[in-house]
Amino acid sequence: MKLGLGLYRSILTTENFRFARQAGATHIVAHIAGNFSRDRRNITTGSAGFGLADGDRDYIWTLEGMQQLKAAINAEGLELEAIENFDPTHWYDVLLDGPGKLSQMEHLKQIIRNAGKVGIPVFGYNFSIAGVWGREEGAFARGGAKTVAFLEPEQTPIPNGMVWNMVYDPSAPAGYLGRVSSEELWQRFTWFLNELMPVAEEAGVKLAAHPDDPPLPEVRGTARLVYEAQLYDRLLALRPSPNNMLEFCLGTLAEMKNTDIYQAVEKYSALGKIAYIHFRNVRGKVPRYYEVFIDEGDVDMIRILKILRDNHYQGVLIPDHTPKLECDAPWHAGMAYALGYMRAAMQALGIEIYSGG
Repeated sequence: MKLGLGLYRSILTTENFRFARQAGATHIVAHIAGNFSRDRRNITTGSAGFGLADGDRDYIWTLEGMQQLKAAINAEGLELEAIENFDPTHWYDVLLDGPGKLSQMEHLKQIIRNAGKVGIPVFGYNFSIAGVWGREEGAFARGGAKTVAFLEPEQTPIPNGMVWNMVYDPSAPAGYLGRVSSEELWQRFTWFLNELMPVAEEAGVKLAAHPDDPPLPEVRGTARLVYEAQLYDRLLALRPSPNNMLEFCLGTLAEMKNTDIYQAVEKYSALGKIAYIHFRNVRGKVPRYYEVFIDEGDVDMIRILKILRDNHYQGVLIPDHTPKLECDAPWHAGMAYALGYMRAAMQALGIEIYSGG
């Protein structure tokens, strides 16, 4: 198996690549969508996020941008395993079945071609209109560590000009997005998959679908695609392909009603359909749950690792979210704690950990 770290666009820095390697990771999952910072410093200085200068927000999505990102990661002894999520500005009309969906789809296809040319094996995505929504921060983890929880917030409607909690059109007319039914969402997704999968197959890129968080049938008036693990069956059956894969978020799956997390891991790892894994723990299920330390939630993470080992899973595991420790570097400390736990557990179970090269 491979041990990795997920980094958002604003923290794709040389220092954080070195931190990942020092903490035992060998792979990076880069989440480069939706950060609107305008810091002009370059990743190679190690002092700020990648490609955030005015006018170059889209540079990272180009062939040259992806090549530069991969080279910066490789320079620190790491591999770029996946890019996670399209930017909402690139596919809002694909999600909304809007007038620009054809041109936006052509751009998505080019992004996947670029990833294939650079040698990025996986592209994760979450086909969702509301996105990850409704979490609030508080002292919910052990010792009062800051983390997030979903505590049945009021589901306000989605304003016009917004998807994924991000504004793509500040000048959109006043009002709200109408209701989107499950049938409508699956129709839109079917078109998306049928258009993009042939390009992914040709490019040698695996498309990996993330489940919905929070995993409710509907959020803010819009249906959800995968809010129970069994809905992955429908997703995979739509387009049978070795490139139609799953981004397996253990925390989200554990939050689901009518889902046994161990059965889900057993089933989809045995099928070889898991591209990479968000390795995190939670307490509770929808409509109320808390993200907690990796060793204090409802999920037996050692049991999960045993299932993956026995089914010969060879992909990447990343910590995903972690509570923040009370210190000068709360995010780094939380990630280091999770990575250390994961590495030690893998070693104790006799799992061969990819060491590079």
